[in-house]
Amino acid sequence: MVKWFAVVAAPVYSIALWGAWLPSSASAQQAGYDGEVVTCESRDMGWVHCDIDVSNGVDLVRQLSNSSCIRGSEWGTDRSGVWVTLGCRAEFRARRAAGAVPVASEGKRLVRRVVRCESNGRPQSCPVRLDGAPVRLLRQLSALPCREGQGWGYKRNEVWTSRGCQGDFEVADEDGRFVDVPRRLTCESKSKKRRFCGASISVGAAVSEQLSSTPCEEGSTWGWSRNGIWVDGGCRAEFSVN
Repeated sequence: MVKWFAVVAAPVYSIALWGAWLPSSASAQQAGYDGEVVTCESRDMGWVHCDIDVSNGVDLVRQLSNSSCIRGSEWGTDRSGVWVTLGCRAEFRARRAAGAVPVASEGKRLVRRVVRCESNGRPQSCPVRLDGAPVRLLRQLSALPCREGQGWGYKRNEVWTSRGCQGDFEVADEDGRFVDVPRRLTCESKSKKRRFCGASISVGAAVSEQLSSTPCEEGSTWGWSRNGIWVDGGCRAEFSVN
C-alpha cells in the first residue's frame, strides 16, 4: 500500500504528497497567494516538497517538529516552493509583495500526488497504485528529454521511465482531475543550442520572466507542445505552464 504522505527511500524513485492551503481562483488572481501559509512535513526523515509562492521570499513562522529545521540543511526553497527533510516539520509563510493588500478568502486544500521516477539510461519501473487514474509529467529533472511514450509512460500500477528520463509525475485524483494551478518551469538554451524541457501541457505556456539577454520570442526562440517547452538561440526563461 502506498502512503502518499511519505517519501519512500529508494535509489531511483520516491513518492511524495505536495500540499498547500491555496486561495480560491478569484482570490489567487488578486492576491497572488500573498501571505499564504503552508505546513510542510518530512515523514520518516524523507524529502518532501510543498508548493508555495517564493517570488518575494519565504519565512519559517513556526517549527512543529522535535527535529531541527535549519535552512539549507533541513529546509530550503526552489523556484516552485519549499522543501523539508530529516524530520523537519514547520509552517512557512510566503512574503507579501511590497504594498500588497491582504485579501480575505476561504482556503481550499490542494494536494498533488507526486511520483519521482528516474532512469539511469535503462528502463525503470516505479510501482504506484493508480486505480485507473491518469498521470502527467509535472517537471523534467534530467538533461535528457522526457517525452511521453518514448522517455516515460504509465501502465496499470506503475510509472516507467527510460533513455535517461528523470522526472516528477503527478497522479490525478479519483475523479481523474489534476490540481489546476499553473506550474513554473525554467528552460535554458545553452551555447545557443536547442533544448527541450519536458512537462505535460494541456492548456498552454507563457513566459513569466525572461532570464537571458537574448530575446525569448514565441515561435522563434521558444515554443511549446503537449510534451513540453523548447528553447533555442540562447533563450533562458521561467515559463508558466498549465
